[in-house]
Amino acid sequence: MTSELILVAHGTRNQLGLNTITEIASAVADHVGPVRTAFVDVLGPNPREVLADSTAPAIVVPAFLASGYHVNTDLPARVAESGHPSVTITPALGPDPVLAEIMHTRLLEVGWSPGDAVVMAAAGSSDPAARRELVEAASLLADRVGEVHLGFVATGAPTVADLVGRIRSRGRRVFIASYLLAPGVFHTKLAGCGAQAATEPLGAHPELVALLARRFTARIGITIH
Repeated sequence: MTSELILVAHGTRNQLGLNTITEIASAVADHVGPVRTAFVDVLGPNPREVLADSTAPAIVVPAFLASGYHVNTDLPARVAESGHPSVTITPALGPDPVLAEIMHTRLLEVGWSPGDAVVMAAAGSSDPAARRELVEAASLLADRVGEVHLGFVATGAPTVADLVGRIRSRGRRVFIASYLLAPGVFHTKLAGCGAQAATEPLGAHPELVALLARRFTARIGITIH
């Protein structure tokens, strides 16, 4: 029986953000076949609703960059509520060297040069495991660009703006590497942080699309019956 493939994102009212998620899902479908999209917050359909009308085995890939509350608690709860007989939830996308390489490419696009400081801007999380994953993601980026500081846009300290201000006060050039999936409220804030430039979100980069496709085909994760 063919598996149901479901991509789960956070959700946003930002139209550019929604367009980006649609673009990502469409590009992944070119690799693996039809992909449905669900959201855990802000708008629907949520995973429970998407799973409710299917009895085929389902593979759910969370398009999140760390395993915080939405991945570890919210998503499994919605899947369980659906009553679906067989759902595999794969790991979140990050940390992964692929994402670090995309950020490196994005930094080069906005004028970063070796020797410039980098602030990796993550949404943040109160979950200790997710915070450790973000630290690892920053370390993977540092392997490619040198000096990287981890800052947060929504939850946690230090904030991106505080880090940028501190580094610039020493007369340094600093660039923001956006560790965000799509445009939205969080990414918009980066423009006002005072850096030389901020990169675009990871978006529908071909390597990110390929990473998502591998999540679907590997079928590795937790299975909920």
